[in-house]
Amino acid sequence: MRVLCFYLLRHFSQRIYPKKHTKLNLNIANAIAIASIEVGYEHYVGMNQSVELEMFFNDRFSYFPKNSDKKFSATSIKLGYNYYFDPENLSGPYINPFIKQRFGKYKETEGANVTEIKLNSFILGVGLGYQWNYNDTFIVAPFVNIARNFGSEINNSKKFWAIEPNAGLKIGYKF
Repeated sequence: MRVLCFYLLRHFSQRIYPKKHTKLNLNIANAIAIASIEVGYEHYVGMNQSVELEMFFNDRFSYFPKNSDKKFSATSIKLGYNYYFDPENLSGPYINPFIKQRFGKYKETEGANVTEIKLNSFILGVGLGYQWNYNDTFIVAPFVNIARNFGSEINNSKKFWAIEPNAGLKIGYKF
């Protein structure tokens, strides 16, 4: 029993966490390109690991072109895990497996015909990115994601793919 207690004490006492445990970020590229607002909160749970929660307002299905006859009205929430390959200063490549839930609809008008598709779906994906960490405060991180959409109405539609690519450029602030 003493050996087990000693081992556990020694094991947990060696954990080192970043000085700043929290990050807020915005995907500035998608805000500009497709008017989708993606804000995120990230909490570091280890020296090179974090858990993130992101909200997507005016969420769009990938990068479908926008015109006046096609309207996306969706909101999403994403829960992800980040593993940074450089534990020293959290700069460099990282991987981001995630789950996402989308709520909303897509509406298309062609003359007198109106097509409405519910975008409600569970999404499972993985992302890769590269993060630059300036003075342990300011973050710039380009990334790409690929995800599988499990929404039956979306997958049965000829308008959307079951596989959804996404990319962006996050800017963030650590505190």
